[in-house]
Amino acid sequence: MDAYKAIITKRDTRYYEPRPIPDEVLNRILQAGRMAGSSKNTQPVRYVVVREPGMLVALAGCGSFATHVPAAAAAVAVVLTPDGGAFDAGRAAQNMQIAAWAEGITSCPTSMHNAECAREVLGLPEGHSVSIVLALGYPDETKPLGHGRVRLPLAELVHWERW
Repeated sequence: MDAYKAIITKRDTRYYEPRPIPDEVLNRILQAGRMAGSSKNTQPVRYVVVREPGMLVALAGCGSFATHVPAAAAAVAVVLTPDGGAFDAGRAAQNMQIAAWAEGITSCPTSMHNAECAREVLGLPEGHSVSIVLALGYPDETKPLGHGRVRLPLAELVHWERW
């Protein structure tokens, strides 16, 4: 799948098939995150991959809307080092989501509303924080991707030269 098609067809979902993601595919997804740019090339983003069912349940307990995480084949916690910025984490997360979709794997970004809980579950060093958790899995074909909400037309979003 080419990059543009992956971007425009990707949808978040919370429904996954119960099958594992092969290591080589997961490594390509992580490599896509690694290759995201960062402010002044500070590279403030690290990853914690969670696949063990008990850990997925524990991690889901740290988010208010994370009940889908235990059903995922894997979750990737996008971690910021001290002084890391949310924009850099977002760039890495989006790269991983697009790369995953190109591999036929869907994803859903999940906030960890209890940051200290997530830090403790993942054993993060002092000063490190979870920016977002990406739940990853092969899509459950019996469920629709997305909620059928139509995207706003480009003409409603874009202004040229001035508002």
